[in-house]
Amino acid sequence: MLNIDKLIIGFDNALRTLMVPAQTLRAIPGKSLPENELTDGEKKKSCALMRVNHVGEICAQALYQGQALTAQNQEVQNALTQAAREETEHLAWTERRIAELGGRKSLLNPVWYGGSFAIGLVAGMLGDKWNLGFLAETEHQVEAHLAEHLQRLPYQDVKSRAIVAQMRVDEACHATMAISHGGIELPLPVKLAMKMSSKIMTHTAYWV
Repeated sequence: MLNIDKLIIGFDNALRTLMVPAQTLRAIPGKSLPENELTDGEKKKSCALMRVNHVGEICAQALYQGQALTAQNQEVQNALTQAAREETEHLAWTERRIAELGGRKSLLNPVWYGGSFAIGLVAGMLGDKWNLGFLAETEHQVEAHLAEHLQRLPYQDVKSRAIVAQMRVDEACHATMAISHGGIELPLPVKLAMKMSSKIMTHTAYWV
């Protein structure tokens, strides 16, 4: 059951995620790599793909925060909160890379956040096993999505590629964490629905 304190914390987290530049404790992957020259087309493509990745991190923040609010077990809440902190670093990395490339973030970030937060709340209410199962499946799909981006990013854009590669490693760790805490495998129809909604989000965020 949600109390007023948790709702206030949730609202504060939303404002911070959407309005305040994210911070990172770890060094940005690829920071020491050279900024290779990109054609206008390559730069545009890198910007669009990193914008999609930034939206994915907005959604991850919202999902984790929503799930943590309704998780029933304190240990699970702590694990979700820690994962959210690590996702904040991904948010910082993609945000800064977009700026370096001269791009912009998605205009629909508040929409992505609100929808993902609602999904996280519902997932948490279903119980910790389902909550963690949803988290694990989300991370598996994100990991596959990042692997695809490594194929699509311009080869010479080594800075963006370094960021995406490290994000992929972290997402795999989050999936393992969710399973180790008791997450169950989701039914196939749920997995397919998640993939469909993800495709809609990524396609839209690529352009908007």
